Amino acid sequence: MTGMTTQNQTSVVEFILLGLSSQPKIQIWLFIVFLACYIISLKGNIIIIWISQVDPRLQTPMYFFLNNLSFLDIWYTSCIVPKMLVNFLSSKKTISFKWCIIQMFIHLSLGGTECYILLVMAYDRYVAICSPLHYTSIMHSVLCIKMATGSWMGGLINSLIHTVFALHLPFCGPNVINHFFCEVPAVLDLACVDVSPNKTVIFFCAILVVMIPFFLILITYVYIIVNILKIRSSAGRKKAFSTCASHVIVVCLFYGTCIFMYMRPGQSHVLNQDKMATLFYSVVIPMLNPLIYTLRNKDVRGALKQTIKKKGINFS
Repeated sequence: MTGMTTQNQTSVVEFILLGLSSQPKIQIWLFIVFLACYIISLKGNIIIIWISQVDPRLQTPMYFFLNNLSFLDIWYTSCIVPKMLVNFLSSKKTISFKWCIIQMFIHLSLGGTECYILLVMAYDRYVAICSPLHYTSIMHSVLCIKMATGSWMGGLINSLIHTVFALHLPFCGPNVINHFFCEVPAVLDLACVDVSPNKTVIFFCAILVVMIPFFLILITYVYIIVNILKIRSSAGRKKAFSTCASHVIVVCLFYGTCIFMYMRPGQSHVLNQDKMATLFYSVVIPMLNPLIYTLRNKDVRGALKQTIKKKGINFS
């Protein structure tokens, strides 16, 4: 549906989201699958935040940043999945122009923040392994808060840039988004003017938000691996590698899909591939993060078992 205003101004008042499938039977199955993913994601991330707060052993810089990541992932998936679930069961798969822009802004902000949070977590692991004797003096609470705040501000600024540029575009129809939410490239394709400048901005912002942090993480892990190999005992090396394994897995999953999505030339986007990539880093990874950190982390597993036993809590 569109409403006409003056020439060269936005006239679209709502968008139609095509989603992942137009077949009713498939949509019901998709609803069940993504509802389960959403519940697992919420449950897992809430548990990580909760257990980190109640167990004094987990009140360290590493878990402070993990708390930030879990809090971020709760909202990251929540800005997409509830609307997607409603659309699976609805014949009218629309979103207003205002809420489309809000969804775009929140998604971009949280995605950028996650890139920086993962970089900060890599630095935390670097200090813990390469300067263990000075860890507590370097990673003090003030620095941790500053780094976390900087990560959130970086994501916010990145999102503001893209959102402001998108708002200055005229949308005069069509209004059908071939996606399951208001992803920036999909929305830009509906603008009535040439969006090459916007796609150039996306590419260069992706370098700042995705590629630079990713390469810094790679450099950090080169130093970490060099220092781990200097450890004489095999048990010490194994323990050091174990403390980094969960973070490395999350970095590979998240940055891999983000690089695939945003670091391609503007005209090379393939819609179905874009949908799958976005689905992976926006829905699947927030669900996997708590599983990766709890299943591979003895401290979290031990603290969770002990707290459940002490309080007699049943999560089923």
